[in-house]
Amino acid sequence: MRDALDVLAVLVATAAGLWAWRRWHPASFWLVIGFPLAAVSVRASWRRVALGCGLTKKRQRWWFTTVPGAIASTGLVKVRRRFQRVAVDTKPFMWLPLPTRHGWRVTLHTLEGQTPGDYAEAAEQLAHSWGIHAIRASSPRPGRVVLQATIRDPLVKIDQLPASDELLKVTVGRLETGRPWTIDFRTVPHWLNAGATQSGKSNLANALIVGLAPQPVALVGFDLKGGVEFTPYSPRLSALATCRTESVTLLDDLVALMIDRMGLCRQAGARNLWQLPPGIRPVPVVVLVDELAELYLMADKSEKDEIAKTSTALLRVAQLGRAFGIYLFCCGQRIGSDLGPGVTALRAQCSGRVCHRVNDPETATMTLGDLDPAALVSARAIAAETPGVAIVAGQDGQWYRARSFYVTEQAAEHAARTHAHLAPPWDEITAHLPDYDPSHLLDA
Repeated sequence: MRDALDVLAVLVATAAGLWAWRRWHPASFWLVIGFPLAAVSVRASWRRVALGCGLTKKRQRWWFTTVPGAIASTGLVKVRRRFQRVAVDTKPFMWLPLPTRHGWRVTLHTLEGQTPGDYAEAAEQLAHSWGIHAIRASSPRPGRVVLQATIRDPLVKIDQLPASDELLKVTVGRLETGRPWTIDFRTVPHWLNAGATQSGKSNLANALIVGLAPQPVALVGFDLKGGVEFTPYSPRLSALATCRTESVTLLDDLVALMIDRMGLCRQAGARNLWQLPPGIRPVPVVVLVDELAELYLMADKSEKDEIAKTSTALLRVAQLGRAFGIYLFCCGQRIGSDLGPGVTALRAQCSGRVCHRVNDPETATMTLGDLDPAALVSARAIAAETPGVAIVAGQDGQWYRARSFYVTEQAAEHAARTHAHLAPPWDEITAHLPDYDPSHLLDA
């Protein structure tokens, strides 16, 4: 009896130690205990999992088979072995799994006739077969597919990361891979951010305000909600338009500023703003647009010319602004082709895409439609109780699930007031511009 109690005490102490290890240092627990068990299970089950998911191929192999022979006098059937070609289910070759922060990855050799799309289509089946959160399939080179497995959703709870100290680069959240989610305007100059109400779209804008406020950049706002979103941040904004009429004037200024910087770069023999000497380099401008659809909605024909002028000016800034230090971050609840060809043309210039939970599939298609179709499926699967979760396409050409840090409006307002002295007045930025109307350029 005493021996049994001793064994039970040891088991309880071991279980408690393992629980504490996993609770307080999950990374080392996963590498020492969790991953080896997962790797053995994956390799051992790969043949039947591949067969169940339709990833095997029939191949002819020479094999020993048993075939019936003559019947003995005792009534027993004699069998004999024959070496012959038979059809065998062949699985893709799997290398050894390698650990990652939230799971593992493994490289497969595709079979004849297979493409990476076959594995992407079977990703959900693979995840259910192995009892894990998700599988992502990618192809680093022809004939190879990498399965990236996530054991559990890493975006349920995310911790804050230190702010970036690089100009025009802001850490706004975390990717599903565990890496920081950064918006780098120097690498990806223009962004499209779609999301329904309470999806986290405005929270992402708040994170950008907090990240850009201490940097030597000019922030320009287009708040088509009458100013209710960006007015609290006006101490840090160099200019703010709250209606379409004001937007036309501000866009004219941006186009004139861009043309002036073209001349400056031409005179200095520079291809872009960043090749200018620091002493004459103008301040970068980040343009934040909220409720993009309001710039394109037309109540009657009297607004047609104003909408055309606004659309053309914004598109011109998107096409040419990157080289001259003007960057766009456009937000909207609904972004569809029914808003006109201007939206479609603007979308083509925005290589950075962020799609939160949306109410209509067309917005998700408009935002992510030219990416992997699996990105659309993931975007439509974002739950309402996970605000801030989005599908992100950025500088590496891949798409990821990500979640932005929770940034309160009070925190963004505090950042705007604290760094108000860094906001260059718009009058000073545009004071040296020539006195001309750039509308003739917009009509070109």
